[in-house]
Amino acid sequence: MRGQPTLFLAVSLLAGSTNRTWSQQPAERGQPLSLDSAIQVAVQDNRRVKSTSLEVRKLEDRIAAARTRRLPQLNWYMFGAQRLTELNFRFPRGAFGSYPNIGPIPEADTSIRAPFQLSALLIGRVDQPLSQQYQIGLGLRQLEVGREIAREAERAERHAVIAEVKRTYYGIQQAQAALESIEEAIQLYRELDRVTEQYVLQQVALRSDGLDIKTRLARAEYEVLAIRNPLASQKEHLNSLLGRDITTEFQVSAVDEAAWIETELGAARKLALERRPEVKQARLKVRQADYERRLKKADFIPNLSLSFSYLSPVNYGSLVPANIAVAGLLLNWEPFDWGRKKHELAEKNRSIEQADLSLREVETQVTMEVNHRFRKLEEARQLLAVARLGRESMQEKLRVATNRYKQEAALLREVLQAQASLAEASHQYSQALLSFWTARADFERALGEPE
Repeated sequence: MRGQPTLFLAVSLLAGSTNRTWSQQPAERGQPLSLDSAIQVAVQDNRRVKSTSLEVRKLEDRIAAARTRRLPQLNWYMFGAQRLTELNFRFPRGAFGSYPNIGPIPEADTSIRAPFQLSALLIGRVDQPLSQQYQIGLGLRQLEVGREIAREAERAERHAVIAEVKRTYYGIQQAQAALESIEEAIQLYRELDRVTEQYVLQQVALRSDGLDIKTRLARAEYEVLAIRNPLASQKEHLNSLLGRDITTEFQVSAVDEAAWIETELGAARKLALERRPEVKQARLKVRQADYERRLKKADFIPNLSLSFSYLSPVNYGSLVPANIAVAGLLLNWEPFDWGRKKHELAEKNRSIEQADLSLREVETQVTMEVNHRFRKLEEARQLLAVARLGRESMQEKLRVATNRYKQEAALLREVLQAQASLAEASHQYSQALLSFWTARADFERALGEPE
């Protein structure tokens, strides 16, 4: 048949293109970005992770501030005012005694009045807490537990970001693999379309063959557009997770072949209960509730402080001492509270029960998640094995169809159908491979990322 070698060359190129990995395609603009590098950048620069890290620092500042409560408390007050009542000092006759040759002092009832004028009171106090040291210590330990809770929240946010980076990265790999495969097929479809048009004019090929190729070409061009737009959104999302400009250009690396790590489900559950930030947070909240109860119980202890006070009246008259200083013990106690403290303590006891229930619920949810992710990983592994066999089967069928076409024992339609089946099998394998890595990433997150 005239023109047969040229057509066979085009079909051979089309068949060979399906066996070429998408990583061999021309690189897109932008620096290469590996998954490990993306995770490292996200952990350092992600805005959500930074925000939770600032929460830890805030609690550290709060703890440092609370420690100062153990030290002496210095307070100064000044009260300036205009007196509204008369300040009158009265001394009866002989108030200061009666002396020979002098007589009583004063010799008559005497009244000394301070003029109406602006006056002030200067008051200084230094209080060193004594019995309050126990409550202050409990409060510090409670804040330290709160800091540990914040650190676990930071870990949880970091793990969530890492998992989201992995899912987004794998999604970009999947979309880019499909896009490059379709773009490569488009080039070959165009070559087939050109050659087939010549054969139709030479009446060595049917017009329906040409229309079939044009239809496949149009469908492939539409698929390129349908993949390219979501791919751009995925890249913007990954840039946002990395804490950088969303328009930054980059290219992802090729997906690695699947590697199965044998894992025993019982050991995985135990590891998750030890690693997961949610479980650690729940346990810390039980401790925090216990400290709150102990703090409330400490309210029954009277507050005893070593106190020093200084008083300086200004413009209260010459009879009022200019400086008054006293030192002693200051006791503050509320012996009767009508049952208020008792009810508040009962509330804290119930809070501990709630924290215990929350801990058990979190442990149950984590165990269920590990079980679910383990099953999904097994399914993805089995699906990958099926997709690999399907791709190998389609490669062999295309080889046979190509050889039969070369020997004029098969039609072009059969070759195209075999090629389409191989393309679909290759696409399914790529999806299964990336689904496996996504399932593995989800399982690793369910176990808790290692520190």
